Amino acid sequence: MKKYLLALISTLLMTTYVNAQPQEITVVSPEFLDNGSVTFSILAPNAEEMKLHGSWMPGWDERIELAKAENGVWSVTVENLDPDYYTYSYFSNGLRLIDPHNALVIRDGRNHFSGFLLSGEASRYYEVNESQSGTLQEIWYPSPFLDLDRRMVVYTPHEYETSDKKYPVLYLLHGGGGDEKAWTELGLANRILDNLIASGEAEPMIVVMANGNPNQTSSWFNTPGYSSEADPGFLNTMGNEQFERSLVEDVIPFIESNFRAIPEREYRAVTGLSMGGWQTQRLAYHYPEMFNYYGVMSMGVIRTGAFGYEADELIEHTITKMDQLNELGFELYWIACGTDDFLYDSVEHMVELLEARDFNFIYRKSDGGHTWDRWRLYLSEFAPMLFK
Repeated sequence: MKKYLLALISTLLMTTYVNAQPQEITVVSPEFLDNGSVTFSILAPNAEEMKLHGSWMPGWDERIELAKAENGVWSVTVENLDPDYYTYSYFSNGLRLIDPHNALVIRDGRNHFSGFLLSGEASRYYEVNESQSGTLQEIWYPSPFLDLDRRMVVYTPHEYETSDKKYPVLYLLHGGGGDEKAWTELGLANRILDNLIASGEAEPMIVVMANGNPNQTSSWFNTPGYSSEADPGFLNTMGNEQFERSLVEDVIPFIESNFRAIPEREYRAVTGLSMGGWQTQRLAYHYPEMFNYYGVMSMGVIRTGAFGYEADELIEHTITKMDQLNELGFELYWIACGTDDFLYDSVEHMVELLEARDFNFIYRKSDGGHTWDRWRLYLSEFAPMLFK
């Protein structure tokens, strides 16, 4: 009888406990609706407020409020988004949050965001090409010039593993705050190349994404005690011109010794965004014998001077080096910038200098600002111009 009563009491207690638990709530976020509408939701019953910021918004401080339902789910629907690759965050009680209901987390330097791809014609190059995907490798290599072992990301096209041919190489440079994984995490470079190559719009090529911060071994690590040989107090090590020398002396020889890369100037290209655009200019001016194709995204000649150069010195140096590059010759010098980019004036200034010297270049002016949606677009336009 006692055993029966104990079992009954135990069953009653368990039933009471289970029934006291809140109902499981399934949240889908983001949820894609019709006509570019997307609903964002988050379960946060104890939150006092919830706001959303997305990369489609023009300003970082712009945020929209979510509405709270009785079940503790906050939600908001954003309408008329264009097909593209987006990042977003929630803000609540002074904290920035990723979406706990979305498995896609994107790293941008030290920051993490939730992300999604809104499919459509304009984002067709960003889709995963399951049948013809290339290979990404994280490669550690020695850098004698920087006295470091460093990491880079190398893309090889789909056919690389099954062929014995040699390939041209694109050296793809990130911007300030980025690292060797920026162009794959945020720029979707591997997907863009997969789709361009599969469609025949771009030649099969190797793409090398090195870390442009000469004080880093990789995205994981800033080297303690590092100082710039060129300028020990330099504020932005991407501007001290040491990476450019390391690329020429360390990275390119490593790639051409360990991959089936064509070791000739005619089959090398370089492009970069923002600070990577500055580095691309430096490579063109200091190592013109190395590359035949150049792409400068969202960076020009800053009228007030920059990165150790006074304004007049920067202009004089640029003009001298442009003349030398022009005399040597090259296949393509391509410039791209958005009219809302904070560096747009510097690009316009560079264009003025180039036009005054009868320099052969192409200027791609677009709408938009200093953002990844522009740089993905520019890569999808630049890559098909190479190695034809």
